[in-house]
Amino acid sequence: MKNLFDVSGKVAVVTGGSRGIGAMIARGFVENGVKTYITARKEAELQATQQSLATLGQCIAIPSDLSSVAGVTAFAAAIKAAEDRLHILVNNAGATWGAELDDFPESGWDKTMDLNVKSMFFLIQQLLPVLRAAGSSEDPARVINIGSINGITHPHMKNYAYSASKAAVHHLTRHLGADLAPEGINVNGIAPGFFPSKMTAHLLQHEAEMAATFPRGRLGNAEDAAGTAIYLCARASAWLTGHTIVLDGGAVAAA
Repeated sequence: MKNLFDVSGKVAVVTGGSRGIGAMIARGFVENGVKTYITARKEAELQATQQSLATLGQCIAIPSDLSSVAGVTAFAAAIKAAEDRLHILVNNAGATWGAELDDFPESGWDKTMDLNVKSMFFLIQQLLPVLRAAGSSEDPARVINIGSINGITHPHMKNYAYSASKAAVHHLTRHLGADLAPEGINVNGIAPGFFPSKMTAHLLQHEAEMAATFPRGRLGNAEDAAGTAIYLCARASAWLTGHTIVLDGGAVAAA
């Protein structure tokens, strides 16, 4: 029963890895001996994160724009050129859009759905050869799709495309979890609650009051995100596939 949470020596990709939950997970991987590729669209921010994480272990930055299938294909080609095996893929890159229902624009809907769902699906598809090469029946390759509690309960925000996209992510995780398990690839998800990030910065002016509304009495932090991701990539979770872990301090349970 030793080493159930050991992920050292594995190779990982974290999309949207320059900030927020993506950077938290990437740091957890790097500090625990995982060679970690991070990608994001904003190159300066990505390189700054890479330089910080590279002081802790192996971290490589590859700038990309995953909002189109062409961008997904180019990024996947770069990974396959660098690695013949990929043990872990964390699909964290995402977008949101807020507008009143009567005024919600098609452009906002398409931007959110394309990055949060379409690009996720096609990146998994493009990286299947290296995921299959890394996985085995005893130690499958891992795909982690980052969903949201907004895809489970009413968000109480005007983020219609975002909540719909995250519900789609949760179901895609179930679907692919069953389909890819026989091939030595486990697909699971994480549905985070409130974590401090650039996407949620506009809400942090009321951080103390917000934290008090969660049963656990605080917001999510880096250890919460990284610890859950490490569990999903280690021997401890080898028999778990097709599920989304709700990581929210009890918010959904109390809803």
